Amino acid sequence: MVPPSPRRPGARRLLTAAAAAAAALVLLLWWLPPGGGSAPGGSVVFATGTRGGVYERYGELLEQQLARDLPEVEVTLQSSEGSVDNIERLVSGRASFTIAAADAVASYLESGGPGADRLRACARLYDDYIQLVVRDDSPVRSAKDLKGLRVGLGQQRSGVNLIAGRLLRAAGLDPRKDVVPVPEGIGRMPDLLARGELDAFFWSGGLPTGAIEELAESVDIRLVPLGDLVPELHAQEPRTRYYRAALMPADAYPTVQDGKAVETIAVANLLVTTEGTDDALTEGITRSVINSRDRIGREVHAAQKVDLRTAIYTHPLELHPGAERYYRSVKS
Repeated sequence: MVPPSPRRPGARRLLTAAAAAAAALVLLLWWLPPGGGSAPGGSVVFATGTRGGVYERYGELLEQQLARDLPEVEVTLQSSEGSVDNIERLVSGRASFTIAAADAVASYLESGGPGADRLRACARLYDDYIQLVVRDDSPVRSAKDLKGLRVGLGQQRSGVNLIAGRLLRAAGLDPRKDVVPVPEGIGRMPDLLARGELDAFFWSGGLPTGAIEELAESVDIRLVPLGDLVPELHAQEPRTRYYRAALMPADAYPTVQDGKAVETIAVANLLVTTEGTDDALTEGITRSVINSRDRIGREVHAAQKVDLRTAIYTHPLELHPGAERYYRSVKS
């Protein structure tokens, strides 16, 4: 029998070092775009949304994720009034990435806004659900009952303001004449409702929205169904083709809904940038957004709806080349 060869001194250390080098090489190659290049760097301004909204919290958690995934990229978060404001920040160069509802993007494109042709998408994210909130003892049972009342419509350049106006028109109401419009965001509307200074407010956001959850802890509130407006809303097409009938699940706000789903309307959110944004940077951010779904979704439940299979459906915007490169890499 041939005796086993004695191990050479330091062989184990050499194997360990080789394994570590291989792991480092894998990480490096993971970041290298096809055809070479280096890990993305630089600075990013990410416009989120109004204080207390889902956009803001999603942006905060994404910033933490990007710090791990793209350590050479400096991320700055920027509050805004919402989708309309976010689009304007992008095209003016004040922001480099943002979230915006598909209907707001389409409205900007159709109006021929400055820089509209430069807008590009990275991913379809999650849906916003339109929520009409009243106190539980309110006589309002449908949007038509809002006539003459003080109604929170969101800030002027928000996505909810755009949607609320269209919903009121679908209900046969003129948002400038038939209600008392209150242009406040989710950061102020719940408090105004609690103090009796507001009769109702619209909100467009992922489920659940923290500010509404907090309101329900101190005030008995109710969600007014909006499903009856779908036929009239779709009659306003093509502007309203991005809305779909939807059910707010019974567990979205368990203490409010009494175990019942609420008929409403939903619209998709898009991760948006501009055509001039670096391809490698866009690819890296798109990758982080998709891969962080479960991690972010533990705190922002709406993020659990981010899905690689549907992320490429970003109509009305074309995908950015960097985002396309990411999707090709995971498909191959």
